[in-house]
Amino acid sequence: MDVQVKLGSWSDMQALAMPIRMQVFVLEQKVPAEEEVDAMDELCVHACAFDQLGQVIGTGRLLPDGHIGRMSVLQSCRGSGVGSAILSALVQEAQARGFRTVVLHAQTHAAGFYSTHGFVEEGEEFAEANIAHILMRKALV
Repeated sequence: MDVQVKLGSWSDMQALAMPIRMQVFVLEQKVPAEEEVDAMDELCVHACAFDQLGQVIGTGRLLPDGHIGRMSVLQSCRGSGVGSAILSALVQEAQARGFRTVVLHAQTHAAGFYSTHGFVEEGEEFAEANIAHILMRKALV
């Protein structure tokens, strides 16, 4: 799939990213909406992925501490490289900001995806929004 990823502030990306996050986290995964939206959005760099028609099909964010989060791709587009494009853009942004490592809380079913991108599992599985997660870290060069 031909994917273009754009980065921006929450004020630039909220209207694009929020419908994806609501669809994936709130509707599909039953995360309470009040847990999905947080004050950190204003401080993050947001990534939105667009298909060849210009439709938003995925999103993610980079927190000021180098944590990648809110990675989400529409169900119909999963497995087609969209998540990889978003993750790569966020890792490149972290490198540009001088981070030595990036971390994320991977849903355990997605840990293999992040492993293929150089992330390594750390510690024990834990629950976040009633979903099993594992901390993963990637060293940046």
